[in-house]
Amino acid sequence: MYRLSLIILFFIGISPVFSQSPHGDELKIDCAQCHNSDSWSMNYNTLQFDHDNTDFKLEGAHDNTNCIECHSTLVFDEAPSQCASCHEDIHSMSVGNDCIRCHTSQTWLVDNIPELHEENGFPLIGAHSTLSCVDCHFSETNLRFDRIGNECINCHKDDYDSTQNPNHESSGFGTDCIDCHNPLGIGWETDFIDHDFFPLTLGHDIQDCNECHLSSDFSDISAECVSCHQNDYNESINPNHQTLNFTTDCVVCHTTDPDWMPARFDDHDAQYFPIYSGEHKGEWDDCMDCHTNPNNYSEFTCITCHTNPETDNEHNGISGYVYEDNACLACHPNGSESDGFDHNKTGFPLSGGHIGIDCTECHTTGNFSDASPDCVSCHQSNYDNTTNPKHNSAGLSTDCASCHTTGPGWTPAIIDHDFFPLTLGHDIQDCNQCHTTGNFSDASPDCVTCHQNDYDSTTNPNHISAGFPTDCASCHTIGPGWTPASIDHDFFPLTLGHDIQDCNQCHTTGNFSDASPDCVTCHQNDYNNTTDPNHISAGFPTDCASCHTTDPGWTPASIDHDFFPLTLSHDIQDCNQCHTTGNFSDASPDCVTCHQNDYNNTTDPNHNDAGFPTDCVVCHTTNPNWTPANWDHNDIYPLNGAHANIADDCAACHNGDFNNTPNTCVGCHQDDYNNSTNPNHIGAQFPDDCILCHTETAWVPSTFDHDGQYFPINSGAHNGIWNSCAECHTNPSNYGVFTCITCHTSSETNNDHSEVSGYVYESNACFDCHPNGKS
Repeated sequence: MYRLSLIILFFIGISPVFSQSPHGDELKIDCAQCHNSDSWSMNYNTLQFDHDNTDFKLEGAHDNTNCIECHSTLVFDEAPSQCASCHEDIHSMSVGNDCIRCHTSQTWLVDNIPELHEENGFPLIGAHSTLSCVDCHFSETNLRFDRIGNECINCHKDDYDSTQNPNHESSGFGTDCIDCHNPLGIGWETDFIDHDFFPLTLGHDIQDCNECHLSSDFSDISAECVSCHQNDYNESINPNHQTLNFTTDCVVCHTTDPDWMPARFDDHDAQYFPIYSGEHKGEWDDCMDCHTNPNNYSEFTCITCHTNPETDNEHNGISGYVYEDNACLACHPNGSESDGFDHNKTGFPLSGGHIGIDCTECHTTGNFSDASPDCVSCHQSNYDNTTNPKHNSAGLSTDCASCHTTGPGWTPAIIDHDFFPLTLGHDIQDCNQCHTTGNFSDASPDCVTCHQNDYDSTTNPNHISAGFPTDCASCHTIGPGWTPASIDHDFFPLTLGHDIQDCNQCHTTGNFSDASPDCVTCHQNDYNNTTDPNHISAGFPTDCASCHTTDPGWTPASIDHDFFPLTLSHDIQDCNQCHTTGNFSDASPDCVTCHQNDYNNTTDPNHNDAGFPTDCVVCHTTNPNWTPANWDHNDIYPLNGAHANIADDCAACHNGDFNNTPNTCVGCHQDDYNNSTNPNHIGAQFPDDCILCHTETAWVPSTFDHDGQYFPINSGAHNGIWNSCAECHTNPSNYGVFTCITCHTSSETNNDHSEVSGYVYESNACFDCHPNGKS
């Protein structure tokens, strides 16, 4: 019986290593830490599993919960970590399934309701701070807290609808209560309605809204002054606003001061006459002082204050002076005695014959402001009675100043003939020599109007047969005798070899209009007789200017060879070296056309065998001897690190076969992989993708994510206390085998675990209890 118990204990002790655990693959601890040999029942006295190392720490009420209440199956890692997995949602998903937003693991009681509301954008302040949850969140269970929105109207629609003083709905008030009501208060009282759209100042500072808002609809009141003050406007007598057609916009003259005073018409100074500034400031008390007719404010008086004989005496020697109100304003528009009226500052300066004339001679109506500056307003009879020339029949302008000055006798007179300048041969003093009809407005500026006979009679050349234009100015100046004459030959510049003075040398037909600008028209024979090169056989264009200038002898000639630049080795002066057929139009720009033999005879590398393209410019420039050559290896396999050191030795990797060279690590490094011993890559079943652990610079140092996948050796307690993989992995053929007890000897390790139940001095047991290498 004793031996049977030992056997049972032995197999229980090694069961985590040799049998399948019913608790899942992730639980790697000794069974004896939870169970004993008498029963599989949980032995809480020996339980050493630390739940804090999992993703779910046991805090509060969870610390006293029986394991089986959460771990309903034997596989412990199947237990869910979400609150709703274990706890029934009594709120019917109205607040989500994350219990810890409101509750803690200590208790279900909620003590942060104000904070929760503030997080959701609705702080519980003022009257809201004393309410119970169910006052706003109605439900049959009082435990479902459906969202009701953060806008006032969501809860207070009935309050809004039932208000009567004022009626919010008919007045068009907004539904955002805090526009008028204080959210910190406990009632609906308000003292901060934003009336900035119509400021309530001075006489408008009225506390009773109904004094202005006569109906229950607060939205239908107008901001226009006259909507409330029409009677005030109608009853005004000093001055009579209606009679004088004053504006009904009271703020133009009045403020919101009670009894309408003081009133001020600020625009009086700018529009009419300065009374708030200048010499008349403070010299009047009432509008009626100047405007004696309350029904017509366009009437005014100056001579009521500026009496005679004083005023007459002050104007002795002033031409045109009249003791009359309008005359006062005309000479003193700013009311200043020192700023006497200066006619030169108006739009009609007095000069010449206008100087010294009595004002009333021009201002016949007595109203100085309605005099017209137009010449004809005074001089219509002078215009009508002219005879040399007769202005009416000639259609001359009634603006006398366009030809005359203000000098007496209308002379001298100047006509602006710039539309047809009278210079040289046209400098004619007798107008009738050109204006033969006596009607000056119907004379044509066209040359042929006067010179048709001159045009028709030409013989050298004959203008009619040559098709020359009748616009004489296109070739002639207005000098007498039609000479010198110049033809604008810019459509075909006469330069160098074309600088020919005898027109007939090119215009052989005598018809100057049918000469063609095409080179071949004159130079067909030159084109046909070319031999170096033969232009016809070469298919050259007949547009000589494409290669030649107008220099005599056709030289120098230039061919635009930009479609195939002649640089470096291609800088060949003998065209026939490339154009071997004599037909210049059929030469191909493809490299291989000329360099097929160069391509075929390559050996380092053999371009044919390597399947290189026949487009030489992919790797070569036009440098002689094909060097340097450039191959963009990065597009196929970047040469970095140790690979860069052999970049010039293509054969090191390609061995003459450029098409079948592998581009994976193991394609070149299979022998390195096979011959590895520390560790043995084949035995350890390492992947053959070298880049996972090695760089392209060297095989060492190599990187392997041992810490993240298996056991921390480059961090933690084991960092820096090993040199070789073989120190822990003693079997180079199986890296699944490892040892801990090679370093952690039995005497020290046993002493360290003297109080640990179920302790076994064995490498797998070490790893089960210390998966991170911590003591």
